[in-house]
Amino acid sequence: MNATKTALVTGASSGIGLAIAAKLLTDGYQVYGIGRNFDDESTPKDLKRLSYDLTDTKKLPAFLSGNIKEKLSLLVNCAGVAYYGPHETVSPAAIHEMVTVNVEVPMLLSALYLRDLRENGGNIVNISSVTAKLSNNSFGCAYGATKAALSHFSEALFEETRKQGVRIITIHPDLTDTDLYRHADFRPGTSADTVLSPEEVADAVIWAVNQRDGLVVGDITLRPQRLQIKRDEKK
Repeated sequence: MNATKTALVTGASSGIGLAIAAKLLTDGYQVYGIGRNFDDESTPKDLKRLSYDLTDTKKLPAFLSGNIKEKLSLLVNCAGVAYYGPHETVSPAAIHEMVTVNVEVPMLLSALYLRDLRENGGNIVNISSVTAKLSNNSFGCAYGATKAALSHFSEALFEETRKQGVRIITIHPDLTDTDLYRHADFRPGTSADTVLSPEEVADAVIWAVNQRDGLVVGDITLRPQRLQIKRDEKK
């Protein structure tokens, strides 16, 4: 692969975003990663780290233009936040954060970089969630709604840009071994048949973006064979 290809990955400091960034580096991309806090031990040394709080969307365009001079070939919207519980217990601040990070930021970044991606025949990959396809997101209905919005946006944006050569890819992972559930009273199971690994989701991304010109893998859903969650008795 041409090493001049440049990618931007949000949520690149941990979990799925970190796994995607690492695999893109191996695949020959120059990778910029946005995250709040990067761990020197787990972060690939070649990753160009951009420490930023994505809830501050007003300053984000200027921050990116000041740090990324290359034209993008790939945008991966991976950053996500989730709050769980009865909806009346979810604070206004939590709802605002989910809408901002899960929906507004991917829309904003897509608008910022569409010209680059059109010129380069590039890809936008949106990491949604299997909850986007479900109607029974009890105790997580606001989170599921933001992911449904992201998936719908992806489909509509593809129809808008498909004649211009831009590929829009949406990944819908089920329970994955990440820190997404830090605001929940449950965790995914630990056996391999009850939880996905971040690397497995990243492999799906790499496979999708490496398809031949003219072929678009628009939607990938990844699910463990069995459904199992573990309740956190401390919450």
